[in-house]
Amino acid sequence: MPETLIKVDLSQPAPSNEMVHNRWHPDIPMACWVNPGDDFVLETYDWTGGFIKNDDSADDVRDIDLTTVHYLSGPVGVKGAAPGDLLVVELLDIGAKDDSLWGFNGFFSKKNGGGFLTEHFPQAQKSIWDFHGMFTTSRHVPGVKYAGLIHPGLIGCLPDPKMLETWNAREQALIDSDPATSGLANPPFAGTAHMGKLTGEAKAKAAATGARTVPPREHGGNCDIKDLSRGSKIFFPVYVEGAGLSVGDLHFSQGDGEITFCGAIEMAGWVHMKVSVIKDGMAKYGIKNPIFKPSPIVPTYNDYVIFEGISVDESGKQYYLDVNVAYRQACLNAIEYLKKFGYSGAQAYSILGTAPVQGHISGVVDVPNACATLWLPTQIFDFDINPSAAGPVKFLDGSIDMPLSPDLS
Repeated sequence: MPETLIKVDLSQPAPSNEMVHNRWHPDIPMACWVNPGDDFVLETYDWTGGFIKNDDSADDVRDIDLTTVHYLSGPVGVKGAAPGDLLVVELLDIGAKDDSLWGFNGFFSKKNGGGFLTEHFPQAQKSIWDFHGMFTTSRHVPGVKYAGLIHPGLIGCLPDPKMLETWNAREQALIDSDPATSGLANPPFAGTAHMGKLTGEAKAKAAATGARTVPPREHGGNCDIKDLSRGSKIFFPVYVEGAGLSVGDLHFSQGDGEITFCGAIEMAGWVHMKVSVIKDGMAKYGIKNPIFKPSPIVPTYNDYVIFEGISVDESGKQYYLDVNVAYRQACLNAIEYLKKFGYSGAQAYSILGTAPVQGHISGVVDVPNACATLWLPTQIFDFDINPSAAGPVKFLDGSIDMPLSPDLS
């Protein structure tokens, strides 16, 4: 049996565990060390460190302090890994913790994080999903059941000082470019930084510049790639001695884009992985960002209703080849379609964030409109959602919906 190098106690606050951290910084000490060729297990908190509860209230989604996330297990040092190498990470298996066989999905309040469709869903809402072996269902979103494609939403290696400085400078420049617009990026915030084994003045100094874990960057990070499941192999650029691999933000299932933002189906769990090193791999292969080989295990859904969106927003405003606008329109079109079968808009939105939907950039050259598509698998539903001459049948009566917690002020 592989050794569990990092353990988490879900009954204890995440900041009490020195084997986890919630910022990126080269000074964070390695939580443990392994040799190339070793395989091992890391347990992880859910990305909020256990703040979201298995209940029928969205108060926790409304009230969460988003400066605390994400809680990551690591860093794991790999002996012999050096800057310029590639760290090869094989995801051998991933699962939920036995004492936490459930997950959550939700939408943040527009006043606290918002999300991809925050103008349409401005209040905090939540759905709870129970795990039944490889399948999941929700008491808040009836009529669907799907196989999980469990994966880490966030995995990556420590930056070196130069890279950290670059991240902070360019993200601050983006914030400064439009001071009236909030949420363009998340600058360092020392107040809630948990820096693993760092303490005292060293912790305070690193926390002042530690990069937030919200976005993906050159080192990997919060990429939310649903196909990084069991059997995947990832090739990470190495920037510091030992690489400093960290992982967290596990998802039981997710749609492409993780459009609900308060997660896919977020869960606490464990990752069984194996590591090796390709010396000077960054130069040999011209790698700037991680590359990966996808999992051979995928849900065998092969019938879809596909929704198209173009870069014209809800008001009719034209955008130039904007794939963000186009994908948003594809999602909104899918939500309106599912409402015809009895789903609330929130339930439909949650399905798109949690089910194994595919998102595709279909066209980026036909000015002025980009085209994006959302592929919704029909086999996840308990009823037929295909269009027909008879028209849609409303299978749900609206008696069940997702908990909503209005803003307090």
